[in-house]
Amino acid sequence: MNDAYAELTASDTVRIERLLPGPIERVWAWLTEPDKRRQWLAGGGMELRVGGAVELRFRHAELSPVQGPVPERYREMHENGHVNHGRVTTCDPPRRLAYTWGDTGDDASEVAFELSPQGDRVLLVLTHRRLQRSDMASVASGWHAHLCILLDRLHDRLPANFWIAHTRLEREYAKRLPAA
Repeated sequence: MNDAYAELTASDTVRIERLLPGPIERVWAWLTEPDKRRQWLAGGGMELRVGGAVELRFRHAELSPVQGPVPERYREMHENGHVNHGRVTTCDPPRRLAYTWGDTGDDASEVAFELSPQGDRVLLVLTHRRLQRSDMASVASGWHAHLCILLDRLHDRLPANFWIAHTRLEREYAKRLPAA
């Protein structure tokens, strides 16, 4: 399960599952606390209430000390960082969190995290909805690579380079989730 590929569950939705070391409160902290979240995804503030602001400050260069090539189309994002704004749509600590991704208009996508205890581990189900079909491979490979880093962080392992993983995964997802 921890290396399983994301699945297309609707024409605009990808879903990926990971079994993480618990307890659930620990995983919740890695999703919501900026200092922890920046080590696997992005830093920035998050108001943990429905309607609360979400600011994700991506610094991919800081996710791993392992160096690797950056794809040209992501070079500016890698070198200068990227900020994504959204709004919390669901907040039920420590089990469910969802927020809009990008623009907060009607065309914004939404990412949802569901956590459920599985003994001493936690099942994380990530669902990203309202995606453009042309973005599916990039989004799925991004989440896959970020969740690999989260898993490494939770196991106190050195994470792999994000861009090396993303590039490999994006090629595979392009085959698995072809554009419309």
